[in-house]
Amino acid sequence: MKKLKAAIIGCGQIAQVTHIPNYQVMEDAEILGVCDTSLDTARTAAKKFEIEHYYDSHKKMLEDLQPDAVIICVPNKFHCQITLDALEAGCHVFCEKPPAITVEEAEQMAAKAEETGKLLSYGFHFRASGHTGFLKDRIAKGKMGEIYHTEVKWHRRRGIPGWGCFTSKEIQGGGPLIDIGAHMLDCALYLLDYPEISYVCASSSSRIGKTSKAGLMGEWNPERFTVEDGIFGYIQFSDSTSLSLQSSFAINQEEKDIRSVKLFGSKEGASLFPLKIYGEEEGQLVNLEFPFFEMRDWHMDLDTNFVHACLGKEELLVTARQGAYVQKIICGLYESAETGKPVIF
Repeated sequence: MKKLKAAIIGCGQIAQVTHIPNYQVMEDAEILGVCDTSLDTARTAAKKFEIEHYYDSHKKMLEDLQPDAVIICVPNKFHCQITLDALEAGCHVFCEKPPAITVEEAEQMAAKAEETGKLLSYGFHFRASGHTGFLKDRIAKGKMGEIYHTEVKWHRRRGIPGWGCFTSKEIQGGGPLIDIGAHMLDCALYLLDYPEISYVCASSSSRIGKTSKAGLMGEWNPERFTVEDGIFGYIQFSDSTSLSLQSSFAINQEEKDIRSVKLFGSKEGASLFPLKIYGEEEGQLVNLEFPFFEMRDWHMDLDTNFVHACLGKEELLVTARQGAYVQKIICGLYESAETGKPVIF
């Protein structure tokens, strides 16, 4: 059996909790080495997972090991350059979401993947959900009719991460929108099949993050909080359909966590996380629920899809151009929130 020879760049939480364990249980993949800017971190991860090689230079690792693919798990600021380096070295690339910090970077990454003939994918694992696939198929069959409005939301009551660099705009590019909200936005846009964008507008707030440190995910330093703690946006598409978005690390709501994607169609409505359908049968209004739908590890499913796509066994679920489209909307919402004006496309 041909195995995909992979390497990990960035040995933080997402690498050690998700990607390394996932790759180590796949029969058709193996991890040759790991890399982190901290050699001690790389060494510790290599020892923990019994990986032979470790580095503090991704270029050196690429040169020495010549992997088929790399998994990039570094802060957002460094996604673009490392992706370009890996593609230039002849590797397929799985980069954690979001694609980058700017649209220009995301477009450059997609163009380099096309130039080198290598696959580039992103860690939007919510679209690997069976619920999402089921709804995508239902939409394709016309059962929902015309979808005229979509609503996406991910709110945490006080879920500002107290570790890493999630509160640094310079390193991450933003706060909840580019981190957790991007997942719901990506999932919705995948279901809508990426309609042409007319304009976006948004407002944001950093009132809680800059004045408090009482949270449910550790403490942060309000003096170093440079991202939004909440953003509220609207996207108008050229076909007159629309999408509203809300995402927050910290909002004074009752619930600890709310995440959802809701679609409103002329025949049916639907919501995800969990999956429900709202429609009409024989003159009666009905709600459909799916209590026995198999719940799977979507991170694992997305990692498996990437490996299989690299080996020519499957089509890639998340493509570079799709990632660039999502990045364009994210950056438009941030620009609008900053300027107070709509961004026209």
